[in-house]
Amino acid sequence: MLEITGLTKVYEKYKAADEVSLTIGNGEIGILLGPNGAGKSTVIKSIAGLLRYQGSIYIKGKEARSIEAKKVFAYVPELPAMYEALTVREHMDFIIHAYHLQTSEAEVQKLLERFELWDKQDKLGSELSKGMMQKVSICCALIIHPDVILLDEPMVGLDPAAIKELKQVVLELKAEGVTVLISTHMLEMVRELWDIMFVMDKGHIVASYRKSEVKEEDLEELFFHVTDAGGGKEGSRPGEEL
Repeated sequence: MLEITGLTKVYEKYKAADEVSLTIGNGEIGILLGPNGAGKSTVIKSIAGLLRYQGSIYIKGKEARSIEAKKVFAYVPELPAMYEALTVREHMDFIIHAYHLQTSEAEVQKLLERFELWDKQDKLGSELSKGMMQKVSICCALIIHPDVILLDEPMVGLDPAAIKELKQVVLELKAEGVTVLISTHMLEMVRELWDIMFVMDKGHIVASYRKSEVKEEDLEELFFHVTDAGGGKEGSRPGEEL
């Protein structure tokens, strides 16, 4: 479970995130949806411990800054950063040793093959394309078997085959009881994935929707209503679930 209460991040006088609160249960896929600049990445980076913030964040009931919380969550950033002098395989080995994992060779091979990296495992970080770096970042996150995983615009830069595979992985994580939060501005990429959607604009959660309560044909209208008009469904209050 992921629980956020009153998350606020201020840059000088600008509030990138303003009293953001949301909860995603075990085995649920949450989508943080909104236009570029809405504050989505600020929320994600705060959860990941990359920003100082006000408010509280709990991962599986543990304070997000704690070592216990960090052991059970994984983060795939929008812009993956590789160690230039490490190979693809060495990135995986680094994570395995850092988390003290008992990971078999077969498991590593299966994961790298799944994202078409097995024959590229000797490539250096400096030699990787944006899409390949994204795949390595995803593999490094999955190898720790997280209880909570955060993905910031994870499908940008991936080829169609990798996008299809990542969607399947997300559904498998859901079936295993993992909490998934995906930040995106591209509704079409997550249309079939979500359980609960949080619509964010100008640093606020302006509305939230349960998939069971929203008709499929309404999704496009909801998306453009937020991105064009800058708010949630008419009559909703910030953070109100519809």
